[in-house]
Amino acid sequence: MNANVHKAHPWHGIPMGENAPDLVTAFIEIVPTDTVKYEIDKQTGYLKIDRPQKYSNIVPALYGFIPKTYCSDKIAALARERSGRDVTEGDGDALDIIVLCEKIISHGDITCQAKPIGGIRLIDGGEADDKIISVLKGDEVYGAYSDISELPAGIVERLKHYFLTYKNLPGEKAHIEITNVYGREEAHEVIMTSVEDYKDSFY
Repeated sequence: MNANVHKAHPWHGIPMGENAPDLVTAFIEIVPTDTVKYEIDKQTGYLKIDRPQKYSNIVPALYGFIPKTYCSDKIAALARERSGRDVTEGDGDALDIIVLCEKIISHGDITCQAKPIGGIRLIDGGEADDKIISVLKGDEVYGAYSDISELPAGIVERLKHYFLTYKNLPGEKAHIEITNVYGREEAHEVIMTSVEDYKDSFY
């Protein structure tokens, strides 16, 4: 029996995939049925409760991050260049990814193979916080899409609405801005730039 008794850290111990950025491994933290926001604990690699979902904003698809990526100086520089905004830094986390799929996935803390087709550039309080949009490999409904421009407009608007409002509290001034919605080619560039940030920060 050749059992691995140690759990790989989802951020640092799971390969992104040999075919990246065309096809990447995504670690899923939360799914649309979750009423609690989970996120990875950076020290242990286990999921932790970040906060209960206080309001009706529900994540519209599988949501997590791409292993061995990081959003730091190079991601910030790219966001400054492409958005024209005063981006001070990356958000200091792994690169976020949304995975569109037909099936109901009942829980997070899983990995899947995802095909990046675009992205949404968020600026959150001066920090670059890109969201890569992808489709689940082999999905019967979404799997054939290769660029975000092919998605129904309503799907893109739903994603934009979620990210513009998911941190807002009633009565508070909004501090998140979407500056760009970009396609597959730029999504690949963002992914590989985040890999460079990861190598600079952790190696």
